[in-house]
Amino acid sequence: MENFPVVNMEQLNDEKRAATMEKINDACENWGFFELMNHGISHELMDKVEKLTKEHYRKCMEQRFKEMVASKGLEAVNSEIEDLDWESTFFLRHLPFSNISQVPDLDEDYREAMKEFAVELEKLAEQLLDLLCENLGLEKGYLKKAFYGSKGPNFGTKVSNYPPCPKPDLVKGLRAHTDAGGVILLFQDDKVSGLQLLKDGQWIDVPPMHHSIVINLGDQLEVITNGKYKSVMHRVLVQPDGNRMSIASFYNPGDDAVICPAPAMLEKQTEECPTYPKFVFDDYMKLYAGLKFQAKEPRFEAMKAMESIAIV
Repeated sequence: MENFPVVNMEQLNDEKRAATMEKINDACENWGFFELMNHGISHELMDKVEKLTKEHYRKCMEQRFKEMVASKGLEAVNSEIEDLDWESTFFLRHLPFSNISQVPDLDEDYREAMKEFAVELEKLAEQLLDLLCENLGLEKGYLKKAFYGSKGPNFGTKVSNYPPCPKPDLVKGLRAHTDAGGVILLFQDDKVSGLQLLKDGQWIDVPPMHHSIVINLGDQLEVITNGKYKSVMHRVLVQPDGNRMSIASFYNPGDDAVICPAPAMLEKQTEECPTYPKFVFDDYMKLYAGLKFQAKEPRFEAMKAMESIAIV
């Protein structure tokens, strides 16, 4: 099996730039995932965010999770659970407006650390979008503009913990899915594993690496590139011991952004390659909400059908 793609961003500034750009391009075409090292976010900030996230779980979330498990009788199950995820989560919104000051139970130093972290992740997301533009032959800023809509992009963070599970063979931490949005930036636990992606019919571990940021592509980038780049099914397995931290930030199009294949991508397509649909991002999200844990292709077909009706 090929090695999971790890990209050293410092090499974008030296003679290894061309090879590094090609590694990113190959990862986007063939993996839908890659891992960034030396990405410019300070290790000190990442360590602080990790420490405060784990403290917050122990102080505010752990007991609630145990009560939920007890109320549903999950520790006594004897067959696979397919309608529930073994995770404890909360959400933070950054753009177009922030809700961090309104989220309950967050200590002030945690709020400030997450605000600072979000600013750094936003910059990294926009840098990545321009690197993708360069690889795709699109003008600089094309993807950011495509995501913009009338109010700018949606950007938010899902903070998750995957506690130890007594029956890890019967329940997933997070069921298999592709992500609906644009580019996802994940700061994951470097000691407790669990994230896997589906490649060539096999589930492959995304390796936990200290101070890395894992990148994966959402459905919208598959549409804009007309299938050159792919969103990929992934899942989280739970462990019998060890609590896995996951901080996933989603840089997505604005609600009213019109998503469609870039004209430059259509010019390059071959006859057998179908054209992806054109739609408003919020319409896709409404469809995705009920179909998240199903294959993406029927979602694309449904949006194409809606597009045909609109034309008629």
